[in-house]
Parts: sequence; C-alpha cells; structure tokens
Amino acid sequence: MEILVLPGDGIGPEITRAALDVLAAADRRFGLGLAVEEREIGLSSLRTVGTTLPDEVMRRIPEADGVLLGPVSHYDYPPRADGGINPSAELRTVFELHSNVRPCRSRPDLTILREPMDLVIVRENTEGFYSDRNMFAGAGEFMPDPDSAFAIRKVTARASERVARTAFALARERRRKVTAVHKANVLKLSDGLFLREVREVAREFPDVELEELIVDAAAALLIRRPSSFDVLVTTNMFGDILSDEASELSGSLGLGGAINVGDDICVAQAQHGSAPDIAGTNTANPVSLILSAALLLDWFGRRHDRSDAIAAAATIQRAVDDVLDDPARRTRDVGGTRGTDEFAAAVVAVISAPSPVTDLPSAH
Repeated sequence: MEILVLPGDGIGPEITRAALDVLAAADRRFGLGLAVEEREIGLSSLRTVGTTLPDEVMRRIPEADGVLLGPVSHYDYPPRADGGINPSAELRTVFELHSNVRPCRSRPDLTILREPMDLVIVRENTEGFYSDRNMFAGAGEFMPDPDSAFAIRKVTARASERVARTAFALARERRRKVTAVHKANVLKLSDGLFLREVREVAREFPDVELEELIVDAAAALLIRRPSSFDVLVTTNMFGDILSDEASELSGSLGLGGAINVGDDICVAQAQHGSAPDIAGTNTANPVSLILSAALLLDWFGRRHDRSDAIAAAATIQRAVDDVLDDPARRTRDVGGTRGTDEFAAAVVAVISAPSPVTDLPSAH
C-alpha cells in the first residue's frame, strides 16, 4: 500500500510524524508492505514554489493507494491568484471526494454525556453553503454593494445520491439505521432535493431503517439521546457542525478521526485545525490523525479484500483506546501530561506487544 503524506501547516508535521510512527508499527506487526511518500504543501510549499498546492502533488494523488493529509492554515493563505489554494477544499472538489465519514464513540471518563455514543456522521463534502467550492467559476459569496452580502447554497441530486449511498452502505454493516438530517421546513427546495435523493437510495436498502430529522432536533438529541443514532447523513455545513459537536461531546474534538471518500480515492484528515500557536512545542494531541490513518487502512482493506489492513486498523483503534484509558498517558488537552511524541510512542508500544487485540469494530 502506497500512502502519499502531506503534513500541512502548524502542528501538522508533528502529528503526521506521530501517525506515521503508529502506521510503521502496524506495518511491522501485520506485514502490510506500506510505502510512504512525503510531499510539501501549505505555507512551506508557498515559500519554495509559490503555491500551497503544487501541481505535482495533485498529479500524484490518484496514483497513490491513499492520502494522509495534515491540518492546513488556509486562513493565513494569500488569495488563490497569489498561490493560496486551500488543499482540503481543492482535494475534495477536484477528486470528487463526495463523503466525509466521521465516526464518534464516547470515552467513559472523558465524555460529558449521560449515555454512550457510537455513531457515524456522513457529510456531503463538495457543495452546500461552502462558497469556495460550489461554483464552476467565481465564488458563491458576493457583495453587490458595501452593505449587502449574499451567499449561494448549492445542493445537487448527484452529490446527495452519492453521500446517501455511502451512508446506507455503512449502516448495513452497523446497526442498520440512517438518520437524514435536514432543514426542509425552511430550505424547502434545496433540502427537499436532498431528502428526495436520500429516499430514493433508501429503497435500495429495505433492510436499513430511514429516519428524517430536522437539524435543530438532531443537535439536541446528540446531547440528550445519542444512543438513538447509528449513521447520520446530511449536507455539508450541517455535517461539519454536527460532527464537531459529536466529537466534543464524546470527549474532545481532538479524538475523532475522519476520511474523505470518493469513488476511487480516500484522503485521511484530522478533524481539527492547524493550531499554529502550539506548533513546535510537542504538546499537540495526535489522536485524530492517528485514527484517521486507521480509517484509511480500513477503507483500503475493504476495497482490496485485505484482511491484514482491516486487522491493523482495528489494532490501532484498540491501542489508542488503551492509552487513553490511562490518564497518566494522555496529552495535556485531555487531562494528561504527555507530549505528542510520548503519546505516539505509547500507542506504538501497545501495537508492538506480543498479542494485540485485533477485533475492535471499525467505523463499519
């Protein structure tokens, strides 16, 4: 398996190094045959070649078996015309990574929830309210005069159908329930179209229950009754907000992994930002990117019938759980004292133990 690694900005290089250490341990344990190629993006490539996303990186992405993408500081980038391309958005739109998959499982002494959470949010990834990715030419946000600002929301049948299909296929391997989250009582045309496509896909999965829920209620029930959810599917911005809420409720935004999935390409990416204020201090929590790397292995294993990759992914998840279960081995943001490298070393030690547990369920 060939992985293209793009460390990104801020804490990106540090947590990427931690994730690669963990992947290397899994490779030694399971003989995965991992090959890693690292390329510069973000502020570092802007300084060296004048763009945050070089053309040669874009050419390599479809050739690799998977991509590991670190956080990027796109708020600090110059305009696109001056080389400031948001790598995260560009990869999602150019390669049609239509589904962002974010599992969320509460951790007993870190969550504030009264009952366990074990769900997956599947978010449409290429359009919606995101003005930098929903137009063929120009931005979806504009100001006709200094005191008026407008934003266009784009929802298409094709994108809605694809994200719905991802959600139902995932639910079929879990607890067989999909909750479609929407605001069709107000956004009657756009969310109405989204729901139409979800319902059409649901007909192909008669063994999976479909529930429809307004986003306000979904946000409340994530707190009040998280156990009622299995897989949630929704449009881009709703999914972004709800998945951050779910991760924070389950323990911390830094504890949730994510993958961006297209028909042939998968990009693993931490849920959080680049945190430049703590870059270089060895204090960043690497869990999100480590778990994202595990999800990438699981995706690859299921796609290519590689039981070794699936087992390695489960073992990484179990090792992370094992380390997080011990407060003394946690990073500072979740009440511990360990640094980025120390946490990664602890996860590596668990993976390298003689008989690691390999049967933890993945996002599936």
